Amino acid sequence: MDKTLDQDRVMAFLGRVVTDNAAAFAGLSTSLGARLGLYAAMAGAGPLTAAELARRTGLIERYVAEWLAAQVAGEYVEYDAATGTYLLPDEHAAVLADPASPANVTGGFLMLQALYRTEDALAEAFRTGDGLGWEEHAPDLFAGVAAFFRPGYEAYLVSEWLPALDGVVPKLAAGASVADVGCGHGWSTLLMAEAFPQSRFRGFDFHEPSIEAARRNAAERGLAGRVSFEVASASDFPGDGYDLVTFFDCLHDLGDPGAALRRVEAALAADGTAMIVEPNTSANVLDSVNPIGRSFASTSVALCLPAALAQKGPYALGNHAGEQAMRDIAAGAGLRSWRVAVETVTNRVYDVKR
Repeated sequence: MDKTLDQDRVMAFLGRVVTDNAAAFAGLSTSLGARLGLYAAMAGAGPLTAAELARRTGLIERYVAEWLAAQVAGEYVEYDAATGTYLLPDEHAAVLADPASPANVTGGFLMLQALYRTEDALAEAFRTGDGLGWEEHAPDLFAGVAAFFRPGYEAYLVSEWLPALDGVVPKLAAGASVADVGCGHGWSTLLMAEAFPQSRFRGFDFHEPSIEAARRNAAERGLAGRVSFEVASASDFPGDGYDLVTFFDCLHDLGDPGAALRRVEAALAADGTAMIVEPNTSANVLDSVNPIGRSFASTSVALCLPAALAQKGPYALGNHAGEQAMRDIAAGAGLRSWRVAVETVTNRVYDVKR
């Protein structure tokens, strides 16, 4: 090793990289825990042996025991050597096992399966400048994205975000027309529809398998008669006179967000509102030097930027272009009234009008 280097800094950084490497390996076990229902089976169950957890989940005890050892090593699960039992604390269960908890982040681990499978294609895109479209990823990605965002939407969309928009909730309560653009599996659309039965909701997404999933979710929740889902792009979705048009964590993924917002401007009612939910990120890379910022920036490399480049539009924003870039694009589309309605650790909700 070069003796001119600051050895303390070398060792400190080595420790960080080894920690990251361990977390990357451990992520597979976390994904398996969510996918196989291991965390769910431990939630609220009290201390369990490996055999008991295997019986609860219908899995092979030897694999379950090895998985539990990894969970103890990562301090996700507690172990009592005296009784040979394992415990998932309630606070950990809120993050790993409760799909309704706003703290649940297991969807992010499910996304990783699909993203790692496209590493070769992404490496080639680095060499050629080509993109990697959403539709080129495995179905795990779409299911993971839906699982990742759903808890936050369930916790905040109806109770905080919509009320923060100027004059929108009274319209929804009376009966409004709503377009949810880039709806994915439809959870944002369905949550609004459940809260406002007098309103009409249409979800649009270019990805047909996601629309099919959204239709199934609507049928399972008894909303198929009041909500429709259609395959359409953000720049040509049908309809007009909408009182509300929404974009949930998707506008930055478009190769031409300007075209999408021009379509919104044309489709809105005279006093209509666009609700744009975006990651709470900054164009200043130093603002991302924290765990959440790092997660966003890393996701942008693997998913957001390649998706935009694949569309061969005039923009390739990534997810941290910052508010001003998006605001300027909206103004160019004729949407010049722009207000931050809500700001959370992870999201900004913009109230946008003509």
